[in-house]
Amino acid sequence: MENTTPLAERIRPHTLDQYLSQSHLVGEKGSLRNHIVNGTVPSLILWGPPGTGKTTLANIIAQESGRPFYTLSAINSGVKDIREVIEKAKTSGGMFTAKNPILFIDEIHRFSKSQQDSLLGAVEKGWVTLIGATTENPSFEVIPALLSRCQVYVLDAFSKDDLINLLKRAMTTDKMLHSKSIDLKETNALLRISGGDARKLLNVFELVVNSQIDNHITITNELVLAQVQSNTARYDKTGEQHYDIISAFIKSLRGSDPNAAVYWLARMIEGGEDLKFIARRMIILASEDIGNANPTALIMANNCFQAVSTIGYPESRIILSQCAIYLATSIKSNASYKAIGAAQQLVKTTGDLSVPLGLRNAPTKLMKELGYGDEYKYAHDYPGNFAVYDFLPEEISKTTIYKPGNNPRENSQKDFLKKRWKDHYDYDNNS
Repeated sequence: MENTTPLAERIRPHTLDQYLSQSHLVGEKGSLRNHIVNGTVPSLILWGPPGTGKTTLANIIAQESGRPFYTLSAINSGVKDIREVIEKAKTSGGMFTAKNPILFIDEIHRFSKSQQDSLLGAVEKGWVTLIGATTENPSFEVIPALLSRCQVYVLDAFSKDDLINLLKRAMTTDKMLHSKSIDLKETNALLRISGGDARKLLNVFELVVNSQIDNHITITNELVLAQVQSNTARYDKTGEQHYDIISAFIKSLRGSDPNAAVYWLARMIEGGEDLKFIARRMIILASEDIGNANPTALIMANNCFQAVSTIGYPESRIILSQCAIYLATSIKSNASYKAIGAAQQLVKTTGDLSVPLGLRNAPTKLMKELGYGDEYKYAHDYPGNFAVYDFLPEEISKTTIYKPGNNPRENSQKDFLKKRWKDHYDYDNNS
């Protein structure tokens, strides 16, 4: 079995001392370490990027505390499976919470509301200590009733030093690698391909090493890229290109290419990507890259998210496709995105400027006597419901922050603003 077991599994840590990184959780002063050592681990959610040791940490917690350990994957487990495991846990655990079995659920964000509901009683009554692992923000993906019964611990992405140390550990502790003479001459390609995912790093490293007949192996960027490119299919189906493919998808939408957008969408669906993650990214794009050039895009994207959350797979793929095509074929503008960026930069450089007296709230007599609200021009008292007035602090008066994009809808906005504000703001220079 040793020849077929993946490297990541062969060198998986089994104790806290072997566990790499996450010192803020399991280091000497880590917030989770004392709970593990004392056997008082509460139900918890481990939230972090792929390959940061969530499953490993759950196993170590169970081993260190001497508790029975049950595991479920949210991808292929239903309510029936959950209830069966809970019944086993109830009979194998003791009467005290500290001795209760641990139920580990990988990718808990993929559980439906009904599946998460089925865990509530067991967690609340102390039949199990739940450990859930997720790559998605639990505030969005875990139901409030379950989340309130769990502590959330955030795992950080591995640093460059962490990943290199992991490679060195593998070379010295794994029997199969230790039997070879490996020179880790270059690591940039390995690190770039891994994207901070330790499991993927070890998979690629092992692939490269096993591709060489000679026992004397020099790891170079060229060698790594050649081997990975010839084995692309191995990684496409596993979802390990998560960040690269979502990036390609978003850039295809931004570039108004519905063909490429739907292709990358299909790649994510076939790779098992979380459909709500895709829908959320389209909501962001609808404002960042389309904005007021077509305000309906945001409505479409938000409705897409709601529909996907309600319908589920496989029908939701059609909804995602419709929305992706709509966004890709929509007129583009990043004017709103640039405006808030410019405004935030202005705030950082100018500090907390005083609110003009005319714009201040005047709920008391003293405030009115001090001039709060004086000289304010109530728009509806003027022709066309508009009056020129300095709404910005005096120090940055007449600063043009929002610059409409060059498209029919925003050109109409520009004409509207120029007609009203005339020379107060500069809407002619959109550079």
